[in-house]
Amino acid sequence: MAFKRTQHAGRKIAIGSAVAGLAGYLAGVLTAPKSGRETRHDIADKAGDIKDDTEAQLGDLNEELKTLIKTTKVKTLALSSSARTEFNEAVVRAKDAQNKTAQLLKAAKAGEASDPDLNKAVKQARQAIKNLGKFFKG
Repeated sequence: MAFKRTQHAGRKIAIGSAVAGLAGYLAGVLTAPKSGRETRHDIADKAGDIKDDTEAQLGDLNEELKTLIKTTKVKTLALSSSARTEFNEAVVRAKDAQNKTAQLLKAAKAGEASDPDLNKAVKQARQAIKNLGKFFKG
């Protein structure tokens, strides 16, 4: 499980770097001595890149949840009844989060998802991964 923590830390650093890079890029674009048409074109291009990155992140989260759910089904046989109940609830939440990320991925590709929806789905997916991860510590 140490690998997963390192992987998540790396993802957080990558996301933070992307956000910082985007902020720097936008500041540069908005203060650069370009025509309005060129500036609007640059912003539109960057917005497309951000959409693509969001779709990729949602796709990765969806696949990670799908894999984790499959793996956890095998582990349920070794759990006590109370742990099994808690585990089954975590699996239900993970499946719900996976379904939401899949729906938002489709909506993002169609240009229909809003930022609060995306943020909520990503948060739920990460929480589901964390909840299922505690069953693999031992």
